[in-house]
Amino acid sequence: MPQSNIMPGFRPAISFTLVYLALIVLIPLSAMLLKTFELSLDEYWAILTNPRVQASFRISFGAALIAAFVAGVFGFIIAWSLVRYTFPGKRLFDALIDLPFALPTAVAGIVLAAIYEPRGWIGKLVMDSLDVQIAYKPLGIVFALIFIGLPFVVRTIEPVLQEFDTAMEEAAASLGATRLQAFVKVILPNILPATITGVALAFARGVGEYGSVIFIAGNMPYISEIVPLLIITKLEQYDYAGATAIGLTMLILSFLLLLLINGLQWWVRRRSGQL
Repeated sequence: MPQSNIMPGFRPAISFTLVYLALIVLIPLSAMLLKTFELSLDEYWAILTNPRVQASFRISFGAALIAAFVAGVFGFIIAWSLVRYTFPGKRLFDALIDLPFALPTAVAGIVLAAIYEPRGWIGKLVMDSLDVQIAYKPLGIVFALIFIGLPFVVRTIEPVLQEFDTAMEEAAASLGATRLQAFVKVILPNILPATITGVALAFARGVGEYGSVIFIAGNMPYISEIVPLLIITKLEQYDYAGATAIGLTMLILSFLLLLLINGLQWWVRRRSGQL
């Protein structure tokens, strides 16, 4: 008699999964939602329409989006180089890609601030040559988020490139396609879903990033103050309802943007014939 489930112990496994989701995800989010309900609609709207809060949302989401797209471009170039080329120190370079995963975010923030501040090694060079300040400005936040998000893009694209059949490129070349045409028509449709996934992961990490940002941001209201820092400020002032209201709004906006990105990924997969 055939088994009804191919996975042994399905019921204990699914029970453990549901308990995990409830304890780690659903209950904390429900607590935040209930705390926000202590506010009236007018009070909630007053918090969200506060100019300082709106400026923080623009900085956090704007910097995260810009950093994610930049990380997507450079992450693809790095992944392509690691898969397609052999060069001295390749293994060391490949290992260094994962450094932001292991490095404490506070340490990363201190290092980035020291390098990019106006008197730092790179910051002074950029200031003298281009008259552009990186640290303590929104540009510094973008640089920090690129540093944090780049490994997500590289490690998402790299396995797809490794599994890609180069015979498809050779077939395109034999049919008279140029390198650019082969890339656009053959390679790009196969790696675009993975690239979108990597960009989404980098964006999701960037929106909620705190430790690596506060040291390089300058944390000036209306200029370089991020939403996580504003939430902590509210908590330090014992304004728990205000902090949860901002947190809930951030969660909703992040979910909607990730839903949009996943929808775009599904559309690309469908157009490329991968579904």
